[in-house]
Amino acid sequence: MTAFQRPNKHDPSTMAFSSQAVHAGNAIDAGSGAIRTPIVMANSYALPEDASTISWSGTDVPLYTRNSGTNQQGLQAKLAALEHGDDAVVLASGVAALHGVFFTVLRSGDHVVVGDVTYEAIYRLFAELLPEKYGITATFVDSSDPDAVRAALRPETALVHVEVIGNPTTKVTDIGAIAAVAHDAGALLSVDSTFTPPPLFRPLEHGADLVVHSLTKYINGHGDAMGGAVIGRRDLIQRIKSDAMVDVGGVISPFNAWLIMRGSVTLPLRLAQHQASAQRIAEFLQADPRIAFVAYPGLAEHPQHDVALRLFEGRGFGGMMAFAVSGDAATQDRFVANLRVVTSAVSLGHDESLIVHVAGGADARPRVAFYPEEFRTWGHLRFSVGLEDPDDIIADLSAALDATWD
Repeated sequence: MTAFQRPNKHDPSTMAFSSQAVHAGNAIDAGSGAIRTPIVMANSYALPEDASTISWSGTDVPLYTRNSGTNQQGLQAKLAALEHGDDAVVLASGVAALHGVFFTVLRSGDHVVVGDVTYEAIYRLFAELLPEKYGITATFVDSSDPDAVRAALRPETALVHVEVIGNPTTKVTDIGAIAAVAHDAGALLSVDSTFTPPPLFRPLEHGADLVVHSLTKYINGHGDAMGGAVIGRRDLIQRIKSDAMVDVGGVISPFNAWLIMRGSVTLPLRLAQHQASAQRIAEFLQADPRIAFVAYPGLAEHPQHDVALRLFEGRGFGGMMAFAVSGDAATQDRFVANLRVVTSAVSLGHDESLIVHVAGGADARPRVAFYPEEFRTWGHLRFSVGLEDPDDIIADLSAALDATWD
């Protein structure tokens, strides 16, 4: 008879990922007996009779929702369990989480090495806002090349910040290699893993100090709530809670924390569907002669396909891709206008498939200078594969191509 370790929902470490997604961070409500933590729409919590021992800036016990609240605490516990981190802090958006990291760990005069393919807000923070306002300098570098990252380091480098799969080019970064480079120089490594939620990848297990998610995307998964999170060592997370949450105030609302907690339960099922569909769709697009290029790490032709195979260990390649229809910007727009299942909208990781056209050439934004030549030439369509039947998505793409080329 096979011997099983008995799981315990009160100890997430004893459970598999799918069970953690259901149970971690949840508690039976003491007042009502509800088996799901309810929405606690309070901004203040009752104080003990003797309040002299309370830390008015403490984050461990619910006191004031800017410091800590019931729904926030539950979501933080769940995310720490899913990412195998010591602790987590949840904030109002993914950008608030990223800014919380930079605001907390950087000082005037510090230098940062940043992956040259990165989210728009991060590009502006390091290209404009942080240098102009605080004297924090940054070097943008090809993060898929550890030697290039090493060459960009300076004595004053305090942080290296990269994305696992770059937004939007899908460049893949070897997090373990970059962690070694950063730590050899005495710098911290923060990783935006929004495109690669667990269990696809866990940056902390590859040496990252902090992992950041836009909870708005895959972890919530339903397109109805915004939030961001940072997960990592308890000492670093406590600093972010104190500085960026309590004293800057970028706190998540109880309602959004509850919505994201609810959405995260189905993350394992959703991610499997996103990835299986994305692989089929990428292969379909690659085979169509009307498509100029497809960038998806699951394709053997992707420049970092072998790195992705090693990093993700057969768990998939994510649900995001970029491609372009052969033609000018107006052609890309006609293709998008002809779609009937896929929705033209920003964001990603939702239940519905989303596509957005970003122009190349003279209309491209400054950071596009870092993109591969095909992105600069054709522009790109960033495509977040949703949960619709993949045959319906493929049929929609095919019909839109036919209509565009009629």
